[in-house]
Amino acid sequence: MENNERKELFAFYNVENLFSPDPTPIHRLDPTISGLRNWDERKYKNKLFKVAHVFELIRETEEVLPMLIGLAEIQGQAPLDELVTMPPFNSEYGVIHYDSMDERGVDVALLYDKSKIEILSSEPITYFFEIEDDHPANYDTTRDILHCRIKYEAEIINVFVLHLPSKREKDVNKPKREFILNDIHKKIINIISKTTEAVLICGDFNENPDDENITNLLYDSDLNKMLVNPSLELYKNKNFSTFYYKDGLLFDQILLSNNFFEENSALKFAEAKVFNHPKLANWVGNFKGKPFRTFAGTRYLGGYSDHFPVLTQFL
Repeated sequence: MENNERKELFAFYNVENLFSPDPTPIHRLDPTISGLRNWDERKYKNKLFKVAHVFELIRETEEVLPMLIGLAEIQGQAPLDELVTMPPFNSEYGVIHYDSMDERGVDVALLYDKSKIEILSSEPITYFFEIEDDHPANYDTTRDILHCRIKYEAEIINVFVLHLPSKREKDVNKPKREFILNDIHKKIINIISKTTEAVLICGDFNENPDDENITNLLYDSDLNKMLVNPSLELYKNKNFSTFYYKDGLLFDQILLSNNFFEENSALKFAEAKVFNHPKLANWVGNFKGKPFRTFAGTRYLGGYSDHFPVLTQFL
């Protein structure tokens, strides 16, 4: 690294259910706001500490805190406001978050280093599916995508944070992911064709880097490559961010426009990595090397998350 080159990081982390504690139920079988079992103040505080500790470990290992952090599986603004007061953030980070109409109340968010990043604008992009009548209760909703225009030095970057509909039985949600990515694709083509602004998309895509939906996202209508997905190389080398039984998956990805590969860029791509620090993983048995999660089904384990964070390093 040359003297005039400073290392900067961008992170994405699916934190697995960072929800405010539930009020004490009146009856034992009352449904809870979180949908989690016995999600009380003690478990919530442990979860907050664990998420903050992940970023302490990143700073310790990488010698710098990510200046931008995309987060998924948040429920509401309150946990984020509390998180950024804790070390290593110490109230030096801002929060961008909107409540989405997701059925579980799960949102995405962006944390940013206020000393380095200026927020020019932000908006949630909302999607509805399968509207069979005019009654809003019957809308099939999913998590919003967060779009922020930010400024770093002289560079304007369009940051998209997403958490696409999950893979379930027979992957019934694949058409929804395809629809959302097609819409984002149009927005990116619009930005890249009309401006010199950079684009960065991060999130839990619920698809691997070699899946068709993600491959199609990389090219414009004339099949010119407009985005690069460094996660593809990680995936080929069996670097995984989450697991489904024995299958290693890399659903958590950060995609970049060509701006980040130009010599004169304020942020020049250096490396992508999965942050699978030993402290974030199980140590024994069948789960060795896999993320140490908060819940396994309804059973509370008290771990960090069922995903590892992913990092992109810039110079």
